[in-house]
Amino acid sequence: MKRIVILGAGTAGTMMLNKLHKRLDTKEWEFTIIDQDEMHYYQPGFLFIPFDIYERDDVIKPKKYFLPPDARLKISPIDHVDPESKKVHLSDGEEVPYDFLIIATGTDIRPDEIEGMKEDLWKRDVFDFYTLDGAVSLSERLKNFKGGRLVLNIAEMPIKCPVAPLEFIFLADDYFKKRGIRDKVDLEFVTPLSGAFTKPIAAKHLGRMMEDKNIHLTTDFNIGQVDNDEKKIVSWDEREVPFDLLVTIPTNMGDDYVMRSEMGDELNFIPTDPHTLRHKTYEDIFVLGDATDLPTSKAGSVAHFEAEILEDNFIDVVEGRECSQSFDGHANCFIESGGGKGIMIDFNYDVEPLPGKYPWANVGPFSLLKETKMNHYGKLFFKWVYWNLLLPGRQLPLESQMTMNGKIQVDKEEEQKEQVMT
Repeated sequence: MKRIVILGAGTAGTMMLNKLHKRLDTKEWEFTIIDQDEMHYYQPGFLFIPFDIYERDDVIKPKKYFLPPDARLKISPIDHVDPESKKVHLSDGEEVPYDFLIIATGTDIRPDEIEGMKEDLWKRDVFDFYTLDGAVSLSERLKNFKGGRLVLNIAEMPIKCPVAPLEFIFLADDYFKKRGIRDKVDLEFVTPLSGAFTKPIAAKHLGRMMEDKNIHLTTDFNIGQVDNDEKKIVSWDEREVPFDLLVTIPTNMGDDYVMRSEMGDELNFIPTDPHTLRHKTYEDIFVLGDATDLPTSKAGSVAHFEAEILEDNFIDVVEGRECSQSFDGHANCFIESGGGKGIMIDFNYDVEPLPGKYPWANVGPFSLLKETKMNHYGKLFFKWVYWNLLLPGRQLPLESQMTMNGKIQVDKEEEQKEQVMT
């Protein structure tokens, strides 16, 4: 029996297991998937919990529900991987040998990386919403928030789901309007980027939306510490932003077993070929999802498109061929903008988000870089798609490679002139 071991039973790992289980002869292949948590979390739903749109139970299901019954699920933290002996060493001392290893252990927030973040104000006036407990705690705090300065701060890039901070600030604007206290709340979006988003055209559109919603945008802010006594965040160049309530997206890092295995960079992200999704050093290791060091979004859609590519490339490799498929960095995201509307963006390594329609020209039904109710409905419907189609590894009628179908080309020179004038 040949052995496939998958590290991480989240979105990317679960999809890959289900796809390969359908393609390979289970009489010849043994499947093991390792994770430290028995529950699967629908992470896009964490965003909705602080605003009482979702509850805790809406985003949790047991992992075993989504795995083939003959696959072995091992619940244990990983101590390290020894790629020379081709073994995964678990924290309980067990050694799991493999013929091929797929790494999909994702990324997580590390508030301990920022001075003062996890001190007296943590979970009192300083909250995250990238964890389930953080989102639930923030929900309770928002219910009692009567007014003042709410600051959302991104510590540094990259982060998983890079549009989620934008969605949070837009939903906060809508939430306080519905409560009738928006005029008592100052909203500020503080980012290390030079604009509202990583891509210039989208950054311009989203920046204008912030202006329209009276959300202050503070750019090029690299947080150095949280001052718990004065209730302010301080940048490395000594700029200060005071807050009454701080919503933070702390430093994101891969799992510490990557460091112990000496397989990653300083943030524990794993060097991955951007097109084949093969480890840059070890030919029997593949990486996908948030665990990679690829220059694309750490988002569920990316994991989905990567899984489509990696499925075929993995089959090529085990059958003795070169990888036939090339990942282009394709990502798309719905962005909740409040008021029952949303935006959609679609892009890859080379093409930034453009206006237009998705996935079909003239038909859509989704609009790119434009607020519509249909985009909002798409965001809400995605939860059903996630549980019922994506995790089971079913084929969706979407191209894994980005296409220009439906997109409107933008004259970058005119865009730049307009930005200078404004």
